[in-house]
Amino acid sequence: MADLDFIYKRKSIRKFKDQEVPKEDLMEMLKAATYAPSGKNQQNWHFTVITNKDKIQEIAKVVADRHTEIANLADEEKNKDNMNKFLKYYTVFKNAPVLVLFYAKPYKTIEYEILKNKPECKDLYDIAISSKSEIQTIGAAIENFLLAAANMGYGACYMTGPIHSRDKIYEIIGRNESKGELMALVPVGVPEDKTAPQPKRLPLEDVVSFID
Repeated sequence: MADLDFIYKRKSIRKFKDQEVPKEDLMEMLKAATYAPSGKNQQNWHFTVITNKDKIQEIAKVVADRHTEIANLADEEKNKDNMNKFLKYYTVFKNAPVLVLFYAKPYKTIEYEILKNKPECKDLYDIAISSKSEIQTIGAAIENFLLAAANMGYGACYMTGPIHSRDKIYEIIGRNESKGELMALVPVGVPEDKTAPQPKRLPLEDVVSFID
């Protein structure tokens, strides 16, 4: 049997020690990210690393503000309460020593070009783009990054919730369209000594089917 412990040891870490992460270690994690598969090998990713604690706190604040703003739009009190309940999970990166932003550039393929300007082919076009290839590419890169971090003794957490504040985050760090669109945030650091256990996985028989 193959030794896959390097996969099974990874879990989401949301609490970090006040300890810096050396740049050379971050570069090694990012190198691993670039070895992820990408559609047509376009490697349509960009990574921005933030180690400035004031900037990280500023981003956490705009995420919290936007989260509360959305909660206040709820027509039912139970939805507002439920939204507010998750606020702490959307801002767990605020005390991380490092915050990595993952960007996706548009995925380009000839079938999109053929179909997108043909109204009679809208249904086919919608099917073609529904796989969200650029997003899947970023997901693969992030997974490589997370596995590398875990196996180097660091903790990290894959976060997409804060993207509801993408526009406000751009106001803080600037908007460079050549990077693509911000798709996820990943805090990185040395985990606290006691961290939450890894959630149980669904049984394989519930999620696997074979066609023989």
